[in-house]
Amino acid sequence: MITQKTINEVMNTAKVEEVVSDFINLKRRGVNMIGNCPFHDEKTPSFTVSPSKNIYKCFGCGKGGDPVRFIMDHEKLSFPEAIKFLASKYRIEIEETENTAEEIQQKQVTDSLYIVNEYARDYYEDVLFNRAEGKAIGLSYFKERGFRESTIKKFQLGYATEERDEFTRKAIEKKFNIDHLHSLGLTTKSDADFFRARVIFPIHNISGKVVALAGRTLSSDKKQPKYINSPESEIYNKRSVLYGLYFAKEQIRKEDECILVEGYTDVITLHQGNISNVVASSGTSLTKEQIKLIKRYTPNIKIIYDGDPAGIKAALRGLDLILESDMNVKLVLLPEGHDPDSFLAAKGTEEFLSFLKKNEEDFVFFKTRILLGEVENDPIRKTIVIRDIVGSIARIPDNFKRALYVKQCSTMLDLSESMLNNEVNKVVRTELKSRKDSSHLKDQVSQTGSEDDWLNAKQILSENGPMLVLNDAWQEKTICDIIINYGHLWYDETENTTVADFILDNTLDLLSYFDVEMYKKILISVSNFRLSGSKTSHSWFTSHADEEIREFAITALATPYVYASWEKREMFLQTQKMPDENYVRDATNAILRLQLKKSKKVIEELKHFFDNAKPEDIETEEYILNLKVLQVVQNQRNELAAKLGTVIY
Repeated sequence: MITQKTINEVMNTAKVEEVVSDFINLKRRGVNMIGNCPFHDEKTPSFTVSPSKNIYKCFGCGKGGDPVRFIMDHEKLSFPEAIKFLASKYRIEIEETENTAEEIQQKQVTDSLYIVNEYARDYYEDVLFNRAEGKAIGLSYFKERGFRESTIKKFQLGYATEERDEFTRKAIEKKFNIDHLHSLGLTTKSDADFFRARVIFPIHNISGKVVALAGRTLSSDKKQPKYINSPESEIYNKRSVLYGLYFAKEQIRKEDECILVEGYTDVITLHQGNISNVVASSGTSLTKEQIKLIKRYTPNIKIIYDGDPAGIKAALRGLDLILESDMNVKLVLLPEGHDPDSFLAAKGTEEFLSFLKKNEEDFVFFKTRILLGEVENDPIRKTIVIRDIVGSIARIPDNFKRALYVKQCSTMLDLSESMLNNEVNKVVRTELKSRKDSSHLKDQVSQTGSEDDWLNAKQILSENGPMLVLNDAWQEKTICDIIINYGHLWYDETENTTVADFILDNTLDLLSYFDVEMYKKILISVSNFRLSGSKTSHSWFTSHADEEIREFAITALATPYVYASWEKREMFLQTQKMPDENYVRDATNAILRLQLKKSKKVIEELKHFFDNAKPEDIETEEYILNLKVLQVVQNQRNELAAKLGTVIY
């Protein structure tokens, strides 16, 4: 294992402009450098390198990171491999620690499992091409499906004979551990072969290693399951694997779209037809882990389903998860009686792609149209459909996108836009409220009883009242942008306070009010790091272990704009500092604006409480306490507004 000392030395030494220049031509533009992106095709350069921040960012495809991330993405290397690559470039000696006995044993077990699966793949592939039964049954089946031999070899397809335990005996003869055969599901508890009389589809992880196998029966016996798969193991989690992604990932990135189909043969047929940005969920509903895998390469998913009733129902099942991940989903229903495999074989690549383009439909609009078509004039069934559509729209995190869906769907559903928007907001409010630990907050206020601590006002509100959705995402984002860009600089050197310290001191008590979980996560991460006595830096953010934080930091640090060469022309700002030197003022104002927004939210919630109070509630302790809290919060709101020069309505 590479020591942390070596990793730090490499990351502190590697200069992004030197690393990137080894692969693409860069031209100076102001303080930054620019060139054509190596990760997608473009004619106008949008790939920006910032030497001062040691990052790169493409404003076309969105790729960004530090020198290590560039080598990982460009050369398809793991993190340790990228560190070694850069250590070699900068002639840094690599120090490695000896793994513990437990680590060595664990690595040996993992490596052994991969080796056993690779042996199984090679064994079944050999049977397919070199054994009479394999050629007569398995190879004939694949060729009847139209698979060329080169395609069969690319996907490493195979065949398992009818013999009870032939594979297991051969594996043991090769000195493979029977326990490993059991744990991978290649051998049953009774020491028989798990795969028998089936064609074999190896399942690869994203780096190309075989993590599992799938077997398809060629028997007409309906009692036999059509497909059987390896069970989950130490190296295989079916929720985190997409069939064909290893072969498709580069084309997905290039096309900026992932085509999703249902079956193994669909993937193979489309690849053979030169449509290689395609993967399969292997007959299961998409999982969050699989969606995250796709999102690493593109935010756009196109799902192809069979054009029969079962296909339509499958299209509507579980896709809200994709909307929740802020991805763009389109659906295509093939003509009834066709699947992707048969339709491509019948029509050819060009006509197949043309059909997809003409018939693709946004998921939300598709769902609305299909469900409405089933209800006719039944008002009760239509109400159920509307609630279903509202639930889908409410999952979309992007406010602008959600508003556009509301606008269009209101026409399709024959409802006023305001009514539909209100219903969507109710669902959003309910979801937000469920995420709040209101009982904990309420207990905290009752224990403190401090009327000066206005931040706790929400804690004494009635839990039955709806939570107001006043989206403060912009203020929250600004706070995170500042802490990433300037958190390591002094806010007040005389008080030994950094910008990060100032922001944390004024926001940690507000975190329960944050609308966006990621911004909350960033501040908590910085707080934990500062408690260790360390200062944040640009590189700390850009190499953060959390992918969400890392990607947000790259975007926060990067900008497609450059300042004009004022200083070279002896033109200086007279009344203020340069924009990058205004971080103290910006941090102060950002905190004030955030506090103002949150105070307004608390006031609205308190007013809602009073509006819904009954006459007999007026003398209660809760009512009186809320009146005192309202007065304190209003005074603080007025003070904040005065400091910002803001008019209160």
